[in-house]
Amino acid sequence: MGITFACIVPHGAEIIPQLAGNEVEAFSKTRQGMEKIASLMKTQKIETIIIATPHNLRLEGTIGIITTEFAEGSLQTDAESVKMRFHCNRPLAREILHQAKKSKLPIVGVNYGTNEGPSSCMPIDWGTLIPLWFFGTQFPRPRIVIVTPSREIPIENLEKLGSLIAQVARKSNEKIAFVASADQAHTHDSKGPYGFHSASTKFDNLVKKAVEKNNIGMLLHLEQQLIENAKPDSLWQIAILYGILHQVPMKGKLISYQAPTYFGMLCAAYTLS
Repeated sequence: MGITFACIVPHGAEIIPQLAGNEVEAFSKTRQGMEKIASLMKTQKIETIIIATPHNLRLEGTIGIITTEFAEGSLQTDAESVKMRFHCNRPLAREILHQAKKSKLPIVGVNYGTNEGPSSCMPIDWGTLIPLWFFGTQFPRPRIVIVTPSREIPIENLEKLGSLIAQVARKSNEKIAFVASADQAHTHDSKGPYGFHSASTKFDNLVKKAVEKNNIGMLLHLEQQLIENAKPDSLWQIAILYGILHQVPMKGKLISYQAPTYFGMLCAAYTLS
């Protein structure tokens, strides 16, 4: 057993119909992509989802592995809300932490609330909750492991973390999926919070090309100025996936892409070769 499926997915709240308001149709292409990936994941009978999110703890210069027993969170608009609670795969999280420390990676285990029991519960961020709204509702509900990458460390360290995650997962008797929660460039619209820059289209096209050519490693060597101008929140989670692919040969398939507002959203699925 071990990692049998992986994906790169976005986390715009409007993907979830209840949170989309009058933009339901605008986000329909990505919603359909997420539903297709959820269907693929369901056929794998996944028991644990490891998800790397850019919007949980921002530990400066340090990777975080959540070691709580539970994780829970909610999102709401003026009209509706969604809420989810998950049981965490604590033994798997702790083994990843142990092996990463042995490999001298800058990493820390993070508990929250109480040491154990129902109140040992990490608040779920939107980068975690939105993908899991699609992927985490199958029965029985999978356990989760939350990983929080750092942008201040060499990206090769995140690639190495991915390799370690795959090695640890291989020793499990469960089927495991890895989810890179990752919106792409954030400078597609002058009315957006980061303004407009032509680098946004260039960056997103490179990500699409990398998936289609089954070579996401090319994204780890992009010019820093391009990254700064495009303002993605995807590279660091993709680097972890790239490390996983060193250990588990999988082939990527581009499912969907769109940029209906200021940020790009790409859905890609990775299945065993």
